[in-house]
Amino acid sequence: MAELVKGALLYTGKAKEMYATNDPEILWVEYLDQATALNGKRKVAVTEKGLLNNRIASLIFTDLKQHGIENHFIEQLSDRVQLVRRVQMIPLETVVRNAASGSFERKFAVPHLTKFATPVLEFFYKSDQLDDPFINESQVAALDVASAAVVAEMKRQALLVNTRLQAIFKAMGIQLVDFKLEFGLTDQGKVLLADEISPDSCRLVDQQTQASLDKDVFRKNTGDLTTVYQEVLQRLTAVEGSQA
Repeated sequence: MAELVKGALLYTGKAKEMYATNDPEILWVEYLDQATALNGKRKVAVTEKGLLNNRIASLIFTDLKQHGIENHFIEQLSDRVQLVRRVQMIPLETVVRNAASGSFERKFAVPHLTKFATPVLEFFYKSDQLDDPFINESQVAALDVASAAVVAEMKRQALLVNTRLQAIFKAMGIQLVDFKLEFGLTDQGKVLLADEISPDSCRLVDQQTQASLDKDVFRKNTGDLTTVYQEVLQRLTAVEGSQA
């Protein structure tokens, strides 16, 4: 394969920039040193955040692939760069909740961190303009966002990811409260896990202290985000190294 070359900027998101490469099937992803909240309305530069999230996401995607859960990750190229397979992103966020927090806690007045007997799956329509509203499967069909078969496959994969992530984080002394996934479609129409899995997209608490180990420390101004993400990476590296 010819050496990959970074091409034109395709998309700038809240935490990453996506570039084309000289291979039409591969994208160049650069993780940014910034944190956002309120769907991007609040944005702050954060030292080393891109480096930390790139490393965490790379380790998790690699682990998932080793456990039979395919995803778009190819390799980590440098501190802030990874290569991923190009897919057509489905404009839905798939949220899996193992305990009450965030919007679920607010909407239903459920005590914080109440554990659910079975995982709760929710979908949100990706739109900054609309503040990513909740959407049910009937609404997904009405808007022709995704077919019933695609939605079913997203749910199936999300539950598999949840099982594996819970095992990873339990070994790290962390409770996986909830997390967000995004999926894309390959040229062959296969549903593939994409985007990132990091403390930006997960809600994590220490099993002993219940202290937040995710972006909530930024949202709520309760701690230093870099220090928290460094702690997550340190624990993840130790766990993944012990399993190598």
